[in-house]
Amino acid sequence: QQFRQLTEQLRCPKCQNNSIADSNAMIATDMRRRVYDLMQEGKSRQEIIDYMVARYGNFVTYDPPLTPLTVLLWVLPLAAIVAGGWIIVARTRRRVRLRREPLPADTPVCGARAGWGVYVPGAVIALAVGAGSYALTGSYPQVRAWQQATAQTPGLLARALDPQAQPLN
Repeated sequence: QQFRQLTEQLRCPKCQNNSIADSNAMIATDMRRRVYDLMQEGKSRQEIIDYMVARYGNFVTYDPPLTPLTVLLWVLPLAAIVAGGWIIVARTRRRVRLRREPLPADTPVCGARAGWGVYVPGAVIALAVGAGSYALTGSYPQVRAWQQATAQTPGLLARALDPQAQPLN
C-alpha cells in the first residue's frame, strides 16, 4: 500500500504526464525497483523522495519547489505580453495623434511604406527572451552533447556496415 502511494507521487521522466506507478517506460520500471529497494532498506518516505529528487531533479515530484528559475519561466512570458501590449497601445495612440494634426503645406507626400525597421524592436525582444530562457533552463549543454553525439553517427554507421571493420564494442 505504501509502495503504491509513493510510486503514484513520483512522475516518470520519460512519460512526463504519468506517475511511475502507471508508466511502462524502462526508466519508470527502474525507479519503481529503486523505490522498492529503498523501502526494504528501511528508508522513510521523505528520504526516498529526496533520493529521487537528487537523482532525477525536481521534475519527478508533482509539486516542485518554487525556485528563481520557475518564477522567471512564469514571469517572462507575462512580461513579454504586457510589453507587447504597451508597444501596440503606444504606437496606436501616436498614429491617431499624427492623423489628427494637419500636415504643414511644405511637407512632401510620400507613398513609401515604413519597411522592415518597424519589426526590429519586436524581433530583438523575442530573440532576447528566447536566448535568456534557453540559457537559464540549462538547455545549451544538452544541445552541445547531442551535437557531439550525432557528429559521430556517420563514422559509426560506415564502420557498422563495413564487413572488414573491427567490432564496435
